Amino acid sequence: MSDTTLSQELQWRGFVNQTTFKSATELDGEPLTFYWGVDPSAPSMTIGNLAAAMMVRHFIEHGHHAVLLIGGATGMIGDPDGKTEERNLKTPEEININKAAIAAQYTQIFGGQQFKLVDNYEWFKDMGYLQFLRDIGKHVPMRQMLGREFVQTRLSEQGAGISYAEFSYVLIQAYDFLYMNREMGVSLQVCGSDQWGNSIAGVDLIRRLTGNEAHVWSTPLIINKATGQKFGKTENGAVWLDENLTSVYQFYQFWLNTDDVGVQDYLKIYTLLSKGQIENILAEFKTKPSERLAQKTLAYEVTKLVHGESKTNAVVKASKLVFRDGDLANLSSEEIRILRHELPFAEVQEGSTFADALVSTGLASSKSDARRLIEQGAVNCNGSRDVTGAEDAIHKQDGIDGYLVLFKGNQAAMIEVK
Repeated sequence: MSDTTLSQELQWRGFVNQTTFKSATELDGEPLTFYWGVDPSAPSMTIGNLAAAMMVRHFIEHGHHAVLLIGGATGMIGDPDGKTEERNLKTPEEININKAAIAAQYTQIFGGQQFKLVDNYEWFKDMGYLQFLRDIGKHVPMRQMLGREFVQTRLSEQGAGISYAEFSYVLIQAYDFLYMNREMGVSLQVCGSDQWGNSIAGVDLIRRLTGNEAHVWSTPLIINKATGQKFGKTENGAVWLDENLTSVYQFYQFWLNTDDVGVQDYLKIYTLLSKGQIENILAEFKTKPSERLAQKTLAYEVTKLVHGESKTNAVVKASKLVFRDGDLANLSSEEIRILRHELPFAEVQEGSTFADALVSTGLASSKSDARRLIEQGAVNCNGSRDVTGAEDAIHKQDGIDGYLVLFKGNQAAMIEVK
Protein backbone atom coordinates (compact mmCIF):
# COMPACT_ATOMS: atom_id res chain seq x y z
CA MET A 1 0.00 0.00 0.00
CA SER A 2 1.31 3.48 -0.84
CA ASP A 3 1.93 6.27 1.65
CA THR A 4 -0.89 8.22 0.02
CA THR A 5 -4.16 8.24 1.97
CA LEU A 6 -7.31 6.94 0.29
CA SER A 7 -8.88 10.39 0.11
CA GLN A 8 -5.73 11.72 -1.59
CA GLU A 9 -5.63 8.76 -3.98
CA LEU A 10 -9.28 9.20 -4.97
CA GLN A 11 -8.83 12.93 -5.45
CA TRP A 12 -5.74 12.57 -7.63
CA ARG A 13 -7.22 9.84 -9.78
CA GLY A 14 -10.54 11.62 -10.34
CA PHE A 15 -12.85 9.38 -8.30
CA VAL A 16 -14.50 12.20 -6.35
CA ASN A 17 -18.13 13.06 -7.04
CA GLN A 18 -21.07 13.22 -4.61
CA THR A 19 -20.82 11.85 -1.09
CA THR A 20 -22.70 11.91 2.19
CA PHE A 21 -19.46 12.28 4.14
CA LYS A 22 -18.78 15.76 5.48
CA SER A 23 -15.15 15.31 4.47
CA ALA A 24 -13.38 12.81 2.23
CA THR A 25 -10.80 12.35 4.98
CA GLU A 26 -13.37 10.28 6.89
CA LEU A 27 -12.28 7.48 4.54
CA ASP A 28 -8.78 7.64 6.01
CA GLY A 29 -9.78 6.39 9.46
CA GLU A 30 -10.75 2.93 10.70
CA PRO A 31 -11.54 0.26 8.07
CA LEU A 32 -15.12 0.33 6.79
CA THR A 33 -17.14 -2.48 5.27
CA PHE A 34 -18.56 -1.26 1.96
CA TYR A 35 -20.36 -2.70 -1.01
CA TRP A 36 -20.47 -2.23 -4.75
CA GLY A 37 -22.88 -4.04 -7.06
CA VAL A 38 -23.59 -4.84 -10.68
CA ASP A 39 -26.89 -6.11 -12.09
CA PRO A 40 -26.71 -9.10 -14.47
CA SER A 41 -28.58 -7.24 -17.21
CA ALA A 42 -25.91 -8.40 -19.71
CA PRO A 43 -23.39 -11.26 -19.81
CA SER A 44 -20.55 -8.84 -19.15
CA MET A 45 -19.54 -5.60 -17.53
CA THR A 46 -18.50 -2.64 -19.68
CA ILE A 47 -15.59 -0.25 -19.27
CA GLY A 48 -18.07 2.06 -17.53
CA ASN A 49 -18.39 -0.59 -14.79
CA LEU A 50 -14.63 -1.04 -14.92
CA ALA A 51 -14.06 2.58 -13.86
CA ALA A 52 -16.05 2.01 -10.66
CA ALA A 53 -14.29 -1.34 -10.16
CA MET A 54 -10.91 0.41 -10.27
CA MET A 55 -12.11 2.78 -7.57
CA VAL A 56 -13.17 -0.23 -5.50
CA ARG A 57 -9.65 -1.65 -5.81
CA HIS A 58 -8.24 1.47 -4.18
CA PHE A 59 -10.71 1.14 -1.29
CA ILE A 60 -9.55 -2.45 -0.75
CA GLU A 61 -5.86 -1.61 -1.07
CA HIS A 62 -6.27 1.04 1.64
CA GLY A 63 -7.64 -1.48 4.11
CA HIS A 64 -11.43 -1.29 3.68
CA HIS A 65 -13.48 -4.49 3.48
CA ALA A 66 -15.35 -5.13 0.22
CA VAL A 67 -18.66 -6.87 -0.36
CA LEU A 68 -19.17 -7.33 -4.11
CA LEU A 69 -22.80 -7.85 -5.04
CA ILE A 70 -24.31 -9.49 -8.09
CA GLY A 71 -27.90 -8.30 -8.45
CA GLY A 72 -29.73 -11.56 -9.09
CA ALA A 73 -32.91 -10.01 -7.67
CA THR A 74 -32.57 -6.46 -8.98
CA GLY A 75 -31.57 -7.91 -12.35
CA MET A 76 -34.98 -9.55 -12.62
CA ILE A 77 -36.54 -6.06 -12.76
CA GLY A 78 -33.85 -3.82 -14.21
CA ASP A 79 -32.90 -0.33 -13.10
CA PRO A 80 -35.17 2.20 -14.87
CA ASP A 81 -32.97 5.20 -14.05
CA GLY A 82 -31.71 6.73 -17.29
CA LYS A 83 -34.06 4.62 -19.41
CA THR A 84 -36.76 6.32 -21.45
CA GLU A 85 -38.76 3.13 -21.97
CA GLU A 86 -39.62 -0.05 -20.10
CA ARG A 87 -36.95 -2.73 -20.13
CA ASN A 88 -37.56 -6.19 -21.55
CA LEU A 89 -37.36 -8.67 -18.69
CA LYS A 90 -34.57 -11.24 -18.71
CA THR A 91 -35.47 -14.89 -18.24
CA PRO A 92 -34.18 -16.67 -15.10
CA GLU A 93 -31.89 -18.71 -17.36
CA GLU A 94 -30.38 -15.57 -18.91
CA ILE A 95 -29.89 -14.04 -15.49
CA ASN A 96 -28.09 -17.14 -14.19
CA ILE A 97 -25.74 -17.14 -17.19
CA ASN A 98 -25.06 -13.43 -16.73
CA LYS A 99 -24.45 -13.83 -12.99
CA ALA A 100 -21.80 -16.49 -13.58
CA ALA A 101 -20.09 -14.31 -16.19
CA ILE A 102 -19.98 -11.25 -13.93
CA ALA A 103 -18.72 -13.34 -10.98
CA ALA A 104 -15.86 -14.53 -13.19
CA GLN A 105 -15.03 -10.93 -14.13
CA TYR A 106 -14.99 -9.96 -10.45
CA THR A 107 -12.45 -12.72 -9.89
CA GLN A 108 -10.28 -11.49 -12.77
CA ILE A 109 -10.38 -7.78 -11.91
CA PHE A 110 -9.96 -8.26 -8.16
CA GLY A 111 -7.46 -11.09 -8.43
CA GLY A 112 -5.37 -11.45 -5.29
CA GLN A 113 -7.57 -9.14 -3.24
CA GLN A 114 -9.91 -10.03 -0.40
CA PHE A 115 -13.65 -9.60 -0.98
CA LYS A 116 -16.95 -11.24 -0.12
CA LEU A 117 -19.18 -12.18 -3.07
CA VAL A 118 -22.96 -12.03 -2.53
CA ASP A 119 -26.13 -12.30 -4.63
CA ASN A 120 -29.17 -10.32 -3.48
CA TYR A 121 -31.46 -13.03 -4.85
CA GLU A 122 -30.45 -15.08 -1.78
CA TRP A 123 -32.22 -12.74 0.65
CA PHE A 124 -35.15 -11.93 -1.65
CA LYS A 125 -36.12 -15.41 -2.88
CA ASP A 126 -38.04 -16.37 0.28
CA MET A 127 -39.47 -12.93 1.09
CA GLY A 128 -43.25 -12.64 0.59
CA TYR A 129 -44.91 -9.67 -1.04
CA LEU A 130 -46.90 -8.68 2.05
CA GLN A 131 -43.82 -8.98 4.23
CA PHE A 132 -41.89 -6.66 1.90
CA LEU A 133 -44.71 -4.08 1.89
CA ARG A 134 -45.03 -4.12 5.69
CA ASP A 135 -41.33 -4.23 6.54
CA ILE A 136 -39.96 -1.99 3.79
CA GLY A 137 -42.63 -0.26 1.71
CA LYS A 138 -44.29 1.17 4.82
CA HIS A 139 -41.15 3.18 5.59
CA VAL A 140 -40.47 4.71 2.17
CA PRO A 141 -42.31 8.02 1.46
CA MET A 142 -44.04 8.21 -1.92
CA ARG A 143 -42.94 11.83 -2.26
CA GLN A 144 -39.33 10.65 -2.22
CA MET A 145 -39.95 8.12 -4.98
CA LEU A 146 -42.11 10.39 -7.15
CA GLY A 147 -39.53 13.15 -6.92
CA ARG A 148 -36.92 11.17 -8.88
CA GLU A 149 -36.13 12.88 -12.17
CA PHE A 150 -36.49 9.75 -14.31
CA VAL A 151 -39.91 9.04 -12.77
CA GLN A 152 -41.08 12.56 -13.58
CA THR A 153 -39.81 12.16 -17.15
CA ARG A 154 -41.47 8.79 -17.66
CA LEU A 155 -44.79 10.06 -16.20
CA SER A 156 -44.86 13.25 -18.28
CA GLU A 157 -47.09 13.64 -21.33
CA GLN A 158 -44.13 12.90 -23.60
CA GLY A 159 -42.93 10.01 -21.45
CA ALA A 160 -43.45 6.31 -22.12
CA GLY A 161 -44.86 5.65 -18.66
CA ILE A 162 -43.44 3.36 -16.01
CA SER A 163 -44.58 0.03 -14.61
CA TYR A 164 -45.06 -0.61 -10.91
CA ALA A 165 -42.18 -3.10 -11.12
CA GLU A 166 -39.64 -0.58 -12.40
CA PHE A 167 -41.02 2.13 -10.12
CA SER A 168 -40.31 -0.20 -7.17
CA TYR A 169 -36.72 -0.97 -8.21
CA VAL A 170 -35.34 1.63 -5.81
CA LEU A 171 -37.02 -0.16 -2.88
CA ILE A 172 -35.26 -3.40 -3.73
CA GLN A 173 -31.86 -1.75 -3.91
CA ALA A 174 -32.52 0.23 -0.72
CA TYR A 175 -33.33 -3.03 1.06
CA ASP A 176 -30.02 -4.51 -0.17
CA PHE A 177 -28.17 -1.79 1.73
CA LEU A 178 -30.35 -2.30 4.82
CA TYR A 179 -29.90 -6.08 4.77
CA MET A 180 -26.13 -5.89 4.41
CA ASN A 181 -25.95 -3.20 7.07
CA ARG A 182 -27.74 -5.48 9.53
CA GLU A 183 -26.14 -8.79 8.55
CA MET A 184 -22.64 -7.83 7.39
CA GLY A 185 -21.94 -4.48 8.98
CA VAL A 186 -21.89 -2.67 5.63
CA SER A 187 -21.97 1.08 6.29
CA LEU A 188 -20.93 2.45 2.90
CA GLN A 189 -22.07 2.00 -0.67
CA VAL A 190 -19.70 3.03 -3.46
CA CYS A 191 -21.22 3.55 -6.88
CA GLY A 192 -21.24 5.37 -10.17
CA SER A 193 -22.91 8.77 -10.33
CA ASP A 194 -25.97 7.24 -11.99
CA GLN A 195 -26.69 5.25 -8.82
CA TRP A 196 -26.69 8.19 -6.44
CA GLY A 197 -30.48 8.36 -6.05
CA ASN A 198 -30.88 4.64 -5.42
CA SER A 199 -28.02 4.68 -2.93
CA ILE A 200 -29.41 7.62 -0.96
CA ALA A 201 -32.69 5.73 -0.63
CA GLY A 202 -30.76 2.97 1.13
CA VAL A 203 -29.11 5.45 3.51
CA ASP A 204 -32.52 6.88 4.39
CA LEU A 205 -34.07 3.44 4.92
CA ILE A 206 -31.23 2.38 7.23
CA ARG A 207 -31.67 5.56 9.26
CA ARG A 208 -35.43 5.10 9.55
CA LEU A 209 -35.37 1.44 10.53
CA THR A 210 -32.18 1.08 12.57
CA GLY A 211 -30.96 4.55 13.45
CA ASN A 212 -27.56 3.55 12.04
CA GLU A 213 -25.45 5.98 10.09
CA ALA A 214 -24.66 4.90 6.54
CA HIS A 215 -22.90 6.67 3.69
CA VAL A 216 -22.49 6.82 -0.08
CA TRP A 217 -19.42 7.61 -2.15
CA SER A 218 -19.91 8.01 -5.90
CA THR A 219 -17.50 8.34 -8.79
CA PRO A 220 -18.25 10.73 -11.67
CA LEU A 221 -19.31 9.69 -15.14
CA ILE A 222 -16.25 9.34 -17.36
CA ILE A 223 -16.47 11.86 -20.20
CA ASN A 224 -14.49 11.85 -23.44
CA LYS A 225 -13.08 15.37 -23.32
CA ALA A 226 -12.48 15.41 -27.07
CA THR A 227 -16.17 14.77 -27.88
CA GLY A 228 -18.01 15.71 -24.69
CA GLN A 229 -19.78 12.36 -24.85
CA LYS A 230 -19.87 9.47 -22.39
CA PHE A 231 -16.58 7.60 -22.57
CA GLY A 232 -16.65 3.99 -23.77
CA LYS A 233 -19.13 4.21 -26.61
CA THR A 234 -18.04 3.28 -30.13
CA GLU A 235 -19.78 2.94 -33.47
CA ASN A 236 -20.37 -0.69 -32.54
CA GLY A 237 -21.84 0.20 -29.14
CA ALA A 238 -20.42 -0.43 -25.68
CA VAL A 239 -16.90 -1.71 -25.03
CA TRP A 240 -17.36 -4.97 -23.09
CA LEU A 241 -14.97 -6.86 -20.83
CA ASP A 242 -16.09 -10.21 -22.28
CA GLU A 243 -13.90 -11.12 -25.25
CA ASN A 244 -16.88 -12.76 -26.98
CA LEU A 245 -18.57 -9.34 -27.13
CA THR A 246 -15.48 -7.16 -27.62
CA SER A 247 -12.50 -9.20 -28.75
CA VAL A 248 -9.20 -8.82 -26.93
CA TYR A 249 -7.73 -7.26 -30.08
CA GLN A 250 -10.59 -4.74 -30.39
CA PHE A 251 -10.36 -4.01 -26.66
CA TYR A 252 -6.64 -3.29 -26.95
CA GLN A 253 -7.16 -1.16 -30.06
CA PHE A 254 -9.86 0.90 -28.33
CA TRP A 255 -7.40 2.02 -25.66
CA LEU A 256 -4.57 2.41 -28.17
CA ASN A 257 -6.72 4.84 -30.15
CA THR A 258 -7.68 7.10 -27.24
CA ASP A 259 -7.09 10.79 -27.87
CA ASP A 260 -4.23 12.85 -26.47
CA VAL A 261 -6.64 15.08 -24.54
CA GLY A 262 -8.07 12.32 -22.34
CA VAL A 263 -5.26 9.79 -22.06
CA GLN A 264 -3.87 11.38 -18.88
CA ASP A 265 -7.21 10.92 -17.09
CA TYR A 266 -7.62 7.36 -18.40
CA LEU A 267 -4.19 6.35 -17.10
CA LYS A 268 -5.19 7.54 -13.62
CA ILE A 269 -8.63 5.93 -13.67
CA TYR A 270 -8.07 2.66 -15.48
CA THR A 271 -4.58 1.57 -14.43
CA LEU A 272 -2.91 0.72 -11.14
CA LEU A 273 0.29 2.55 -12.05
CA SER A 274 1.55 4.84 -9.30
CA LYS A 275 1.51 8.63 -9.46
CA GLY A 276 5.27 8.68 -10.08
CA GLN A 277 5.04 6.13 -12.90
CA ILE A 278 2.21 8.00 -14.62
CA GLU A 279 3.97 11.34 -14.31
CA ASN A 280 7.12 9.87 -15.89
CA ILE A 281 5.10 8.36 -18.76
CA LEU A 282 3.29 11.65 -19.40
CA ALA A 283 6.53 13.64 -19.30
CA GLU A 284 8.07 11.43 -22.00
CA PHE A 285 4.80 11.44 -23.95
CA LYS A 286 4.75 15.24 -24.07
CA THR A 287 8.27 15.37 -25.51
CA LYS A 288 7.55 12.68 -28.14
CA PRO A 289 3.75 12.64 -28.68
CA SER A 290 4.04 10.87 -32.05
CA GLU A 291 5.39 7.75 -30.33
CA ARG A 292 2.12 7.54 -28.30
CA LEU A 293 3.77 6.08 -25.20
CA ALA A 294 0.80 7.09 -23.03
CA GLN A 295 -1.71 5.26 -25.25
CA LYS A 296 0.50 2.19 -25.60
CA THR A 297 0.97 1.98 -21.84
CA LEU A 298 -2.74 2.50 -21.19
CA ALA A 299 -3.75 -0.15 -23.71
CA TYR A 300 -1.30 -2.69 -22.33
CA GLU A 301 -2.13 -2.14 -18.66
CA VAL A 302 -5.93 -2.21 -19.03
CA THR A 303 -5.93 -5.20 -21.38
CA LYS A 304 -3.59 -7.09 -19.04
CA LEU A 305 -5.88 -6.40 -16.07
CA VAL A 306 -9.01 -7.57 -17.87
CA HIS A 307 -7.70 -10.35 -20.11
CA GLY A 308 -4.40 -11.44 -18.57
CA GLU A 309 -0.79 -11.01 -19.59
CA SER A 310 -0.58 -13.85 -22.13
CA LYS A 311 -3.49 -12.66 -24.30
CA THR A 312 -2.32 -9.07 -24.01
CA ASN A 313 1.19 -9.90 -25.23
CA ALA A 314 -0.38 -11.79 -28.14
CA VAL A 315 -2.51 -8.86 -29.29
CA VAL A 316 0.43 -6.47 -28.92
CA LYS A 317 2.52 -8.56 -31.33
CA ALA A 318 -0.41 -9.01 -33.71
CA SER A 319 -1.09 -5.27 -33.64
CA LYS A 320 2.53 -4.45 -34.44
CA LEU A 321 2.34 -6.54 -37.61
CA VAL A 322 -0.86 -4.77 -38.70
CA PHE A 323 0.94 -1.46 -38.32
CA ARG A 324 3.93 -2.74 -40.31
CA ASP A 325 6.15 -3.04 -37.25
CA GLY A 326 6.78 -6.74 -37.40
CA ASP A 327 7.01 -9.91 -39.47
CA LEU A 328 4.48 -12.75 -39.74
CA ALA A 329 7.31 -15.24 -39.18
CA ASN A 330 7.69 -13.92 -35.63
CA LEU A 331 4.06 -14.62 -34.66
CA SER A 332 2.80 -17.68 -32.78
CA SER A 333 -0.23 -19.70 -33.84
CA GLU A 334 -2.29 -17.85 -31.18
CA GLU A 335 -1.23 -14.48 -32.58
CA ILE A 336 -2.06 -15.60 -36.11
CA ARG A 337 -5.47 -16.80 -34.90
CA ILE A 338 -6.14 -13.31 -33.51
CA LEU A 339 -5.41 -11.73 -36.87
CA ARG A 340 -7.55 -14.36 -38.62
CA HIS A 341 -10.59 -13.07 -36.75
CA GLU A 342 -9.79 -9.37 -36.90
CA LEU A 343 -8.62 -8.73 -40.46
CA PRO A 344 -10.54 -9.04 -43.72
CA PHE A 345 -10.09 -12.69 -44.67
CA ALA A 346 -10.27 -14.87 -47.76
CA GLU A 347 -9.36 -18.43 -48.71
CA VAL A 348 -7.36 -18.86 -51.93
CA GLN A 349 -6.21 -21.96 -53.78
CA GLU A 350 -2.59 -23.03 -54.01
CA GLY A 351 -1.08 -21.36 -57.07
CA SER A 352 -3.45 -18.36 -57.06
CA THR A 353 -1.82 -15.08 -57.99
CA PHE A 354 -1.25 -12.09 -55.76
CA ALA A 355 -3.61 -10.14 -57.98
CA ASP A 356 -6.34 -12.74 -57.31
CA ALA A 357 -5.68 -12.56 -53.57
CA LEU A 358 -5.90 -8.76 -53.47
CA VAL A 359 -9.29 -8.90 -55.16
CA SER A 360 -10.53 -11.74 -52.92
CA THR A 361 -9.69 -9.81 -49.74
CA GLY A 362 -11.11 -6.53 -50.99
CA LEU A 363 -7.76 -4.76 -51.00
CA ALA A 364 -8.22 -4.24 -54.74
CA SER A 365 -11.45 -3.62 -56.63
CA SER A 366 -10.39 -5.57 -59.70
CA LYS A 367 -7.45 -7.46 -61.17
CA SER A 368 -6.41 -4.40 -63.14
CA ASP A 369 -6.52 -2.36 -59.93
CA ALA A 370 -4.42 -5.08 -58.23
CA ARG A 371 -1.82 -5.01 -61.03
CA ARG A 372 -1.60 -1.22 -60.81
CA LEU A 373 -1.06 -1.34 -57.02
CA ILE A 374 1.68 -3.94 -57.36
CA GLU A 375 3.39 -2.03 -60.16
CA GLN A 376 3.38 1.08 -57.93
CA GLY A 377 5.10 -0.88 -55.14
CA ALA A 378 2.10 -0.46 -52.83
CA VAL A 379 1.69 -4.15 -51.85
CA ASN A 380 3.61 -6.01 -49.18
CA CYS A 381 3.45 -9.62 -48.02
CA ASN A 382 3.83 -10.66 -44.36
CA GLY A 383 5.42 -7.36 -43.41
CA SER A 384 8.77 -8.61 -44.69
CA ARG A 385 8.83 -8.34 -48.49
CA ASP A 386 7.27 -6.23 -51.21
CA VAL A 387 5.20 -7.95 -53.87
CA THR A 388 6.66 -7.22 -57.33
CA GLY A 389 4.78 -9.58 -59.64
CA ALA A 390 0.99 -9.46 -60.00
CA GLU A 391 0.91 -12.92 -61.60
CA ASP A 392 3.35 -14.51 -59.15
CA ALA A 393 1.86 -17.64 -57.62
CA ILE A 394 1.13 -17.92 -53.90
CA HIS A 395 2.16 -21.09 -52.06
CA LYS A 396 1.51 -22.38 -48.55
CA GLN A 397 5.17 -22.22 -47.67
CA ASP A 398 5.09 -18.46 -48.27
CA GLY A 399 3.32 -18.04 -44.93
CA ILE A 400 2.86 -19.71 -41.55
CA ASP A 401 0.60 -22.77 -41.60
CA GLY A 402 -0.71 -21.52 -44.93
CA TYR A 403 -1.62 -18.04 -43.63
CA LEU A 404 -0.29 -14.85 -45.21
CA VAL A 405 -0.93 -11.19 -44.49
CA LEU A 406 -1.14 -8.77 -47.40
CA PHE A 407 -0.71 -5.01 -47.02
CA LYS A 408 -1.91 -2.21 -49.26
CA GLY A 409 -0.51 0.92 -47.68
CA ASN A 410 -1.89 0.96 -44.15
CA GLN A 411 -4.63 -1.58 -44.92
CA ALA A 412 -4.13 -5.25 -44.11
CA ALA A 413 -5.92 -8.50 -44.92
CA MET A 414 -5.25 -12.17 -44.31
CA ILE A 415 -5.46 -15.12 -46.67
CA GLU A 416 -5.31 -18.85 -46.11
CA VAL A 417 -3.82 -20.95 -48.91
CA LYS A 418 -5.75 -24.18 -49.40
